[in-house]
Amino acid sequence: MAQKPRILLVDDSEVTVAGLKSFLDQKYEVFTACNGLECLRVFEQNEKQPDLVITDLVMPLISGVGVISFLKEQSPQTPIIAMTGWGKEPIALAKEAKADKILMKPFDLEDLDQSVSGLLSAKR
Repeated sequence: MAQKPRILLVDDSEVTVAGLKSFLDQKYEVFTACNGLECLRVFEQNEKQPDLVITDLVMPLISGVGVISFLKEQSPQTPIIAMTGWGKEPIALAKEAKADKILMKPFDLEDLDQSVSGLLSAKR
């Protein structure tokens, strides 16, 4: 049996994390973090790096932009989807940090699914 792709999901909203994890668990191995600092700890402590990262942009401790910049420096080939409900400034920052895809909240789960599968296919 083929191993499921690994996704690291980061958001400071427990409701968002629970809902997206439940949806993504159908196809992927999902591990989570509740803020940017925890995300970086999870990323560094796992022997197996994630195949894809989904991160909120506006979070306490370390922002999603900081997370994206750090992860792209450590693992440039890892695709990153940024999520935000905060308008143009975070989008510009996410682009500058080299997010591979930006989804505006609220987004359709089908859009998320297509974004994830598209980025994972392009990575292969």
